[in-house]
Amino acid sequence: MTDRLMLIINPISGTAGKAGLAEMVIRHLAPQGHDIDVRYTTCRGDATRLAREAVTLGYTGVLAAGGDGTINETARALCCTDVALGIIPAGSGNGLARHAGIPVDPKLSLDIIGQNHIEDVDYGTVNGSEFFCTMGVGFDAAVSHRFARQPRRGKLMYVKSVINEFASYQPETYTLSANGNIITRTAFLIAVANASQYGNNAYIAPEASITDGLLDVTLIHKGNPLETARMGIDMMTGYINRNMLIETFRTPSVAIYRESAGPAHIDGEPVELGAILDIKCRHASLKMFTPVNHAAFRPLITPIASTLSDWRITLRHILHIR
Repeated sequence: MTDRLMLIINPISGTAGKAGLAEMVIRHLAPQGHDIDVRYTTCRGDATRLAREAVTLGYTGVLAAGGDGTINETARALCCTDVALGIIPAGSGNGLARHAGIPVDPKLSLDIIGQNHIEDVDYGTVNGSEFFCTMGVGFDAAVSHRFARQPRRGKLMYVKSVINEFASYQPETYTLSANGNIITRTAFLIAVANASQYGNNAYIAPEASITDGLLDVTLIHKGNPLETARMGIDMMTGYINRNMLIETFRTPSVAIYRESAGPAHIDGEPVELGAILDIKCRHASLKMFTPVNHAAFRPLITPIASTLSDWRITLRHILHIR
């Protein structure tokens, strides 16, 4: 039986070109009985529109080739349907792919699609808008807004945005209601995570799971430059939950109250949200192609292995090794 898959490509996501990507996908998956229809996005919202079309027309799955923004747009149309999401990482962060153990090399990621292992995974909503990796308010939201204004993408531009924003950012006061408790905190940022990381191996919630029906809420308090630098190291090594600036808890839902409407981010994309944020986990409501075997997260070990893999992929691309 032939499966109909729609391939949605964002040609401008990330830092690498997409020339030849469609041909590579067809060459890899067609011999396995997959009929591939290729679509390209041209503006914001296209991926959602195309994925909805795939649902209506009875496609088996939709493969999203792009960054976390493209993944979000595609996945939101597939929630609570029988159409599975396949991720071909082609962005600058690739947070959901990295969490799920999907190789960030597009060619290697096709092996996951070829395994045809489909899992029911969670996603989150904030005021009705879907997120699949993380959403947040505070400093990381301010960085997302600044980063979106930069002329180029990539890790260096993101680091520059972080440094420039840190120099002037002031914490805000929030009230959170979750698990029958109400707390008020002045926080540097609040991150609500369905998956473990922002992307680029920055683990904001190392123990998060996309199948447990819970969201990991992380509050970070502002420290001095040395404490903040230590926190950054802990985030990249997976030890952030041990940091003195951190509070964290798990919950199926949380309401966050702040003084006024303002910046937030959804899967790294800057948005404006209201003063009240109603956040819920939608358990096992998205079908997704995932690896048959995926090693459990281990602090330091997993980040180092992932970073080494990134270097190997970059070297292969530089040397044009297939």
